[in-house]
Amino acid sequence: MAGTNPRAARIAALIQRVIASSMEAQLHDKRLANITITEVRVTNDLQLAKVYWTQLGHEGHEDGERKRAQQALNQAKGRLRSLVGTKAGLRLTPQLQFVFDEVPGEAHEIEDILAVARKRDEELAKARATAQYAGEADPYKHPEETAEDPESDGWDDDDDWDDDDEA
Repeated sequence: MAGTNPRAARIAALIQRVIASSMEAQLHDKRLANITITEVRVTNDLQLAKVYWTQLGHEGHEDGERKRAQQALNQAKGRLRSLVGTKAGLRLTPQLQFVFDEVPGEAHEIEDILAVARKRDEELAKARATAQYAGEADPYKHPEETAEDPESDGWDDDDDWDDDDEA
């Protein structure tokens, strides 16, 4: 959607400013009360502008408020497009497409998951502080403990390995 075209990036920033200021000053719709324009992405050919928005809603009424806000944005789409065209001075004003931005809600979910993970980590740290080994603390043998005789080369000389006895 948003490419590397610097002109498209400038126009996207302009569209975001115009829509945000117009919603407060010129559109007197109560359904648009708590709406924030989070991002605008314009195609490189400047034909389409996706306007991402989010809304602070009342607890338990988010879905209904979101639907009413989406209706209000779709009804004001033509007016907002003409305002963008006059302020931007473009020969061709991009079509506006309003998309609800899910990122803030997902960010809260991720924060909740991280809080639960931190709590589990704290519980594990408390359990580790009082934990004891089931056996020895270090069950591995170390070379300094097994050294019996410094002159010993590690071979057992008691075994007779005479090949002559077998024949």
